[in-house]
Amino acid sequence: MDNIPIVDAHHHLWDLENEKTKYSWLMVSEGEAFFGDYGAIRKSYLLDDYLNDAKNQNLIKSVHVQAEHDDDSPVNETEWLQRLADNHNAKLPNAIVAFADFSKSNVADILDQHQEFNNTRGIRQILSFNSDEPKYSHAPEDYMKNTKWLENFKNMKNRNLSFDIQVYPHQMDDSFNLAKNNADILFILNHTGEPCYQSEEYIQYWEANMKKIANCENMVAKISGLGMFNPSWTIDSTKIFVEKTIEIFGIERCMFASNFPVDKIFNTFDNYWNSFKTITKDYSENEKTMLFSSNAEKYYRI
Repeated sequence: MDNIPIVDAHHHLWDLENEKTKYSWLMVSEGEAFFGDYGAIRKSYLLDDYLNDAKNQNLIKSVHVQAEHDDDSPVNETEWLQRLADNHNAKLPNAIVAFADFSKSNVADILDQHQEFNNTRGIRQILSFNSDEPKYSHAPEDYMKNTKWLENFKNMKNRNLSFDIQVYPHQMDDSFNLAKNNADILFILNHTGEPCYQSEEYIQYWEANMKKIANCENMVAKISGLGMFNPSWTIDSTKIFVEKTIEIFGIERCMFASNFPVDKIFNTFDNYWNSFKTITKDYSENEKTMLFSSNAEKYYRI
């Protein structure tokens, strides 16, 4: 069990010394930060740094998800990542989830450019929006209520690209409709559906919305990012979200991920993965293989 092969389905890299990339979100003050203190991760995090964090785990493959590096030149990130994968001995990341802004008229061209790179497998534009607490909003507006955005999203069709969808529970009705209206596209729910509050009442609300979105057969779930909403998490506090997500989506539609180095603010790579191992210790070997590696391999085609 301790040496179970792992495919990390969600991590980031960034090079703050690279003049072609910029990460303005990393530069905000602690009071303006979405969570925690970005100062702890406000430095280059390269492939060797990631591999050092993962050295005690049997990491066999990884999926890089766009790191909000530059909305105006998103293809620069994909180009850099492909060069890393081609030239590093580890050959990571095996899959690249790139950024595209569907509110812009040039989105088809951006998608075309991303697909010129061999490891491009999907697209993410973070949709998380919270009008009651703007600090929690990644997106400047609730894009799924924008008719232009919805029309531009049709450019995803016939490209063999998945869409990593990152939303809050109160956005899951619109997410359900988006997935139903684009049934030929695989949607990969990020960060356990972002349960941003920890009260019993909110957990029930999160669970109800997760059940609705799981009715979309083209929706699968990544279990990750739980440190962002509970910096003092323990295995006991995390367990309910892990087990409920698996119960709702089924083992065949779930995968584990680290969200490193973002979640490095809260804990170590080993503690995250070992917590997943502890929570699933009574699962069959086949079930654990699906959660830790083969589902990610299947859904990201790696």
